[in-house]
Amino acid sequence: MDLLVIIFIFLAVMVLLAAVPFVHRSVQRRGGVRLARARGDIATRPAYGRPRAASAPAPAPAPAPADLAPAGAPSIEPEPATYSTGLAASRHSLRERLSAIRGRKADDDAWERMEEALLGADVGVATTMATLDRLRATSVEHGITDGDALVESLGAQMRAALGAERSLQATAPDRPDATPVWLFVGVNGVGKTTTIGKVGHRLAAQQRQVVMAAGDTFRAAATEQLGAWATRCGAELISGSPGADPSSVVHDAVAAAAARGADIVLADTAGRLANRKNLMDELTKVRRVADRDPGAVAETLLVIDATTGQNGLSQARAFAESTDVTGVVLTKLDGSAKGGIVFAIEAELGLPVKLVGLGEGAADLVDFDPDDYVDALLTSPT
Repeated sequence: MDLLVIIFIFLAVMVLLAAVPFVHRSVQRRGGVRLARARGDIATRPAYGRPRAASAPAPAPAPAPADLAPAGAPSIEPEPATYSTGLAASRHSLRERLSAIRGRKADDDAWERMEEALLGADVGVATTMATLDRLRATSVEHGITDGDALVESLGAQMRAALGAERSLQATAPDRPDATPVWLFVGVNGVGKTTTIGKVGHRLAAQQRQVVMAAGDTFRAAATEQLGAWATRCGAELISGSPGADPSSVVHDAVAAAAARGADIVLADTAGRLANRKNLMDELTKVRRVADRDPGAVAETLLVIDATTGQNGLSQARAFAESTDVTGVVLTKLDGSAKGGIVFAIEAELGLPVKLVGLGEGAADLVDFDPDDYVDALLTSPT
């Protein structure tokens, strides 16, 4: 009897040992299925019916472009910049210094503070001294003895100093029947291409047909940038291959404009250092070619970055000598506390400031208005 029990136990143990590998494989297979299902690698089976295919994880929704309004939302155009808002930094710098003169006698200390105020606004040493000399003569003539009257007299003198003719010429005075060309020149980074785009925007609003010449054939993406502006304002773009002769691009643009009866050619040029004679000679050539039949240069506009202050004045001298500059476009005036550079440009170079940039919007490049400019510098914002 004992022997039979032992034999039975032995057989049971042997059966259990034989079953261990099968149980182990089954456990592994079920665990793998659960893992695969959790990862989405195989189909899952519903409680009833046919198996359904595994669905891939849902992709994250693409973020909406930041510059697009929600569907159905009205398009909101930013308010155009004004002289008051665009000259806020310059006004704060100048008025803060002049405020120390108001409410006191026009003594030697007041005159010193006025000199500091003009120099701080980047009017320049020569122009500041000339301004103060005239102001002293005026104060003696009219018996000005208090600071408030002195500041008011300064404002009147500033307006008188900016009385030059500054309208943009739609045609060349000596060849009114030729296709007019506005040539934009200046050093790198002052905003020539953007300025051309904004001028094109202005002209398009006046129903003028514009051709843009991508004469900056050296700066990477200059043509693409100008092309984007051309598309925006409905202008035609004439360009060449990278590194092409800029004179030939301008010539082709003038010829295309004449053939299509366009109203004006806006010609971009590569930025260059004013002290590089070979580059300035090339710019002289561009202007000469632009002035040939069927075109005529009506404006050569020097673009200056207002934030460069007196450095911009030295640049202007060199360009004026090489390209017969007819006027100045002063960009980034809203980002500078050196708005007084306008007086230095006009007094020392005899060049009228014709356009000023008061903001980043397409409508923020405006005609220069001396009265609004001086009022914005000296008057508290309303």
